[in-house]
Amino acid sequence: MTVFRTLIKHFGGSTDPGGDFVMTLEPYRARWMTDDVVAFQDIARRFFEREFVPHLEGWRAQGCIDRNLWYKAGELGLLGASMPEEFGGGGSKAFMAAILLEQGRAGDAAWGISVQNYVSHYILAYGTEEQKARWLPGLGSGQTVAAIAMTEPGAGSDLKQLKTVANAVQGGYVLNGQKTFISNGQSADLVCVAAKTDLAGGSRGISLLMVEVKGADGFLRGKPLKKIGLQAADTSELFFEDVFVPQENLLGQEEGQGFRQLMTQLPWERLSIAIRCVGLAEYALDQTIAHVTARKAFGGTLFDLQNTQFKLAEAKTKLESMRSFVDSCLDRLVLDQLDIATAAMCKLHCSQAINEIVDECLQLHGGYGFMEEYGIARLYGDVRAQKIYGGTSEVMKLLVARSLIA
Repeated sequence: MTVFRTLIKHFGGSTDPGGDFVMTLEPYRARWMTDDVVAFQDIARRFFEREFVPHLEGWRAQGCIDRNLWYKAGELGLLGASMPEEFGGGGSKAFMAAILLEQGRAGDAAWGISVQNYVSHYILAYGTEEQKARWLPGLGSGQTVAAIAMTEPGAGSDLKQLKTVANAVQGGYVLNGQKTFISNGQSADLVCVAAKTDLAGGSRGISLLMVEVKGADGFLRGKPLKKIGLQAADTSELFFEDVFVPQENLLGQEEGQGFRQLMTQLPWERLSIAIRCVGLAEYALDQTIAHVTARKAFGGTLFDLQNTQFKLAEAKTKLESMRSFVDSCLDRLVLDQLDIATAAMCKLHCSQAINEIVDECLQLHGGYGFMEEYGIARLYGDVRAQKIYGGTSEVMKLLVARSLIA
């Protein structure tokens, strides 16, 4: 009996009045999810519940999210969550991971907060002290919205094929080119543009130029792009026609570093997509469980049918595999040990799994799953892009394959 009670104390169990052993384990928490992160996550959850979800339908109809949301997010510290404290931030990417989880749990993948975060980290990692002081406060407060302009009509995953050119002139550069599929494109005040500063330099001829939109003669925005999903996402073409960019807006003040800068930050960007996929999977599963337990069929509910139970069990298993992989990658990220191949595997796995989960969940909704007023129908279009942006699944496979013989 002494040994038994020692085991109970060790494992957190107890005995009920009948003497049977009852296991009462503490809820699992990943190592990256510290008490501070949990508290911050609660702030993010309440923000999405109060300021986001009630307006999402209207934003989908208008094709973008109200600018006022950026200000509110900035006031709560959500936009600068992973910035150093000296710039008013939280100082940890774990805080941003918590936000992305809550964004997914709210049923959204459209708001470009992750892109805002990417640009902040480009500036943090490569910017001069003057550049950091100049741009980071506005990005953290929401007064400045940022975009990354890499993709072109003829150059997506292969950045070496970029046609946008920045010719050196007195005091800076003259920028010419076209970008497409740019998140935050209609709203952006600051655009991080990948351009060739050396036409013969290949990947070593690419530089990142920070274009401040206000007063930038020759900068034009195309019409918002219509998509099969992510209707609330602000996505645009951008045009640069003899746009003058001052020398001090060259990120890092050294030409030819753009390709390396982009590649170095991509593991975090790809992990961010995987993190949000976990939240989206939770949303899809919650919506579907609520539907099948309420929907009457064949003398009971849809949940009473064995096929429904099996499909939900499979979806839950996929969700937990996604969560475990993401938790592992975040633990590595905190230790600065997240490599390109592992982040690619995580993004590949999670983007595939979320599409499979949503497809099965929509099927369990029956005809209701085909109606746009249902969250699962909206999600069906939204999650498809997860296998495309941030690097297509095919590119992820190439990166993983190359690591096998490195």
